Amino acid sequence: MAEKPQLVNNSPEDVETDECMSTYTHIHRDLFLCVCSDQVAFITGGGSGIGFRIAEVLMRHGCDTVIASRHLEKLAEAAKKLTSTTGRRCLTIAMDVRQPEMISAAMDEALKTFGRVDILINNAAGNFLCPATSLSFNAFKTVMEIDTMGTFNTSKVIYDKWFKDHGGSIVNISATLGYRGQALQVHAGSAKAANDAMTRHLAVCQYTFFFFNITGFSGGSHSESAGVFRSIPVQRAGNKTEIAHAVLFLASRAASYVTGAILVADGGAWLTSANDVERLLGIVSSRSAKL
Repeated sequence: MAEKPQLVNNSPEDVETDECMSTYTHIHRDLFLCVCSDQVAFITGGGSGIGFRIAEVLMRHGCDTVIASRHLEKLAEAAKKLTSTTGRRCLTIAMDVRQPEMISAAMDEALKTFGRVDILINNAAGNFLCPATSLSFNAFKTVMEIDTMGTFNTSKVIYDKWFKDHGGSIVNISATLGYRGQALQVHAGSAKAANDAMTRHLAVCQYTFFFFNITGFSGGSHSESAGVFRSIPVQRAGNKTEIAHAVLFLASRAASYVTGAILVADGGAWLTSANDVERLLGIVSSRSAKL
């Protein structure tokens, strides 16, 4: 009997914690160093998780960054790591994407420091697992305000203050939750579906800059050990660096003829993964038991 061929794991370097990678292999180094060098990226939710890795990868390719969130101490710690590793500048700003006046002040500070902003990464988000029957009105509203209103607020402020006259790129970090009914995710799925639509509408309304949406799956080692990756066509979990590489392409001038696009970077997970309600309810129960 012929043996089943072994799939090669060609995922790039990554670490699960909010630390910079000890080693990194540039993807098309000369191309992206050329198209990203000395640009400035404004990243919401840039102090941790996927936002942190996006900041690192962009900085490794020559960008300076502005990382913004509500937690200034976490941002300061992240900026120290990012600057030390990449040699690029990183400005930290305490900001709530639900408050347009805070975004406006943050953008003023970014322009005062760098004199320009070329790329906006709308990465700030709020999410949790919860059955719709247990979801409060306020909980649903909060996720919509952070994910959807936050994306619109930040995009509008930065457009009015800079992109309208100078152009730029906006990348919205999303999820495939809205592609089909997903257990325990009516709040986040609704917000991400709205962001998908917003990306297309704004791309049609504004012609001087580019809108993109990235949806991804970054499961990490926990998902691998739980066997979740077995239902994914590429047979492994994704990592944060892979999402950051998708952002790198779309935010660079290499994607200059792309706008209003939604790029799914999830290894094909949304095409094949089961809507495992029992497993998800088990996750909720285990988390509740720890509270």
